[in-house]
Amino acid sequence: MPKSLYDKPSIITRVAVGKAIGLLFGLLSFFMLPTVWPEADPLLRWGILFWYTTLGAVVGMFGVFNYHPVLMLPLPWWVRAPIIGGWMNFVLTFFAYDAMQDLIIAFLGKPLTPFLFVIEGAIIGLIIGGLATWLGGEGRATAEVIIDE
Repeated sequence: MPKSLYDKPSIITRVAVGKAIGLLFGLLSFFMLPTVWPEADPLLRWGILFWYTTLGAVVGMFGVFNYHPVLMLPLPWWVRAPIIGGWMNFVLTFFAYDAMQDLIIAFLGKPLTPFLFVIEGAIIGLIIGGLATWLGGEGRATAEVIIDE
């Protein structure tokens, strides 16, 4: 019997799960942002929605790599996913520093560093990576070509 696109392990399942969970976090942010910061630019809301959906897809895709070829060390999902999520939120904060600073002040009431979003990204990456691995598997087998025999 030929292998289905969605049989475990599957990169398609990993990416779909990652995007779905990222979309959930994005929607949560999209609808909560006006209650925390009513003056927020609507484009920021849309940007965060799309950002977390993309973060989920990237975490899902990187499930193929469970071994670091340069360091020659295993790269389990609980290490890989938070690094990707944290890095992506670092990039977001780096390029939108002022907006993220205003969001931190609106949310916490204090002018703390907006790089707290790096920790948030690591936590969200960990959640996405765990669910994507649980439902879609990980490693080289997720990217094998499906051939009808």
